[in-house]
Formats: sequence, C-alpha cells, structure tokens
Amino acid sequence: MKAAPAQQRRLLDLADLDAELARARHQLTQLPEAARVAEVTEQLAVAEEDVVRAEAAVAEMQRTYDATDEELTGITEHAKRDQTQLDSGLLSHKALAELQHELSGLELRRDVLESDLLEIMERQEALGMESERAQGTVLHHRELLAEAVTARDHATATTENTVTEFLSRRAAIADEVADDLLAVYDRLREQGRVGAGLLRQRRCGACRMELDPRTLSAVAAAAEDEVVRCEECTAIMVRTEQSGLPTPGSGQ
Repeated sequence: MKAAPAQQRRLLDLADLDAELARARHQLTQLPEAARVAEVTEQLAVAEEDVVRAEAAVAEMQRTYDATDEELTGITEHAKRDQTQLDSGLLSHKALAELQHELSGLELRRDVLESDLLEIMERQEALGMESERAQGTVLHHRELLAEAVTARDHATATTENTVTEFLSRRAAIADEVADDLLAVYDRLREQGRVGAGLLRQRRCGACRMELDPRTLSAVAAAAEDEVVRCEECTAIMVRTEQSGLPTPGSGQ
C-alpha cells in the first residue's frame, strides 16, 4: 500500500487522539463523582432504615403507654366507685371488709401503674430523641446526595463534552487521510489493537518491540510512501527522522 508520508504522519495524530478518546470514555465509567453518589445512596438507605426502626419503637412504646394509661384510668374509676360505696355507710361488716381489701389492692396496682407510666414516658423521650436524630441524619444525607448528584452530572457533562470535542477533532483528521489507509487503521482499532505508532529508535511505537536488523534494513529500503507494518503487532509504523533507521546500503 502506498500513502504520502504526510498522511502517514497524520495517523500518529489520529492515534494520539484515539488514545485520549478512549481514556475519556473510560473516565465516564469510572467517575469519582458517580462513586460518591453510590456511596451516599447506600448511606441514605441505612439512615432511612434507622428511621423506620426508630419510628416503630416510638409507636410500640406509645401502644404500651396507651395500654398502661387505660388500665390506670380503669383502676382509678373502680377505686372511686369502691370509695363511694365505703362512704355510703350502707354496707354490712363483711361487705365492708371485702371492699376495703379490694380497694387496698387497687391502690397498690395504681401505684405500680403510675410508676410504670413515669418509666414509659422517660423511655418515650429517649426514643423520640433517637427518632429525631435518625430523621436528621436522613435529611443530612439527602442534602449530601443532592450535592453528589449535581457534582456527578457536572462531571459527566464535562467529560461528555470532551468526548464530543475529541470526536469532532478526530473526524477532521480522518478527512485528511486517504480512505484505504484509514480503513486499515480503523480495522486494527476495531480488533482492539493500536492502529499506528511512531517507529522511534528502532522500536515500534505501538507494541514497543525492537526491530531486528533484517527488518530494519527492509524498512529502511522501503520507499518513502510505502506503508510498512510491524511484524509483531501489525500496526502501521510511521517513519520519521527519529526512527533510527540504517542508511540503505550501509549494512548497519
């Protein structure tokens, strides 16, 4: 294949740009800002689970309070009725003794329930504070998530703009390269290989392999517009004054 040296050298610009393009595309999949969004999202999920548990504990303690308060109210009303009967003076001695015994038991139970209510209210206060703390943590992480999403979207847009710019520049360079030469380059790229590399100091710029003397002599003897390929990686080797080629006929 023949191609003007200037066009071959243009492939080096294309290769450099394709490398930058690949890095930019890879960066899109590995944005630290995206990782931060995932991290904060996970933290938020944990915080929201804490809120659910805290609110469930508050609700359960409220049910305990309501049940205890209901029982205390019932006992208090019962004790009032008993006291009213005692105060009436209409009871027999036996009924009076039984009622006094019952009233004494009610008063003991009322004391226990009142003590329980105080303890329950203390626990309610602690659980309420824990619920508020958990809710505050959720709000904090929602703010962090909003910030992280904004940062990720900005980084994504910036990197996508860079990719778009690289694609535009690539298209402009590709337009300067002959179709057949570009087809060879692109085919190598599609195979996951480097399309072209500078032959520098007797090494292929694509695979870094050093060319043996026989190959160097063959490359040096090739016409200036001949497209030469690396025997190792098949990339197009672009020759310049940096290639370190022996002078044809020198035997070097």
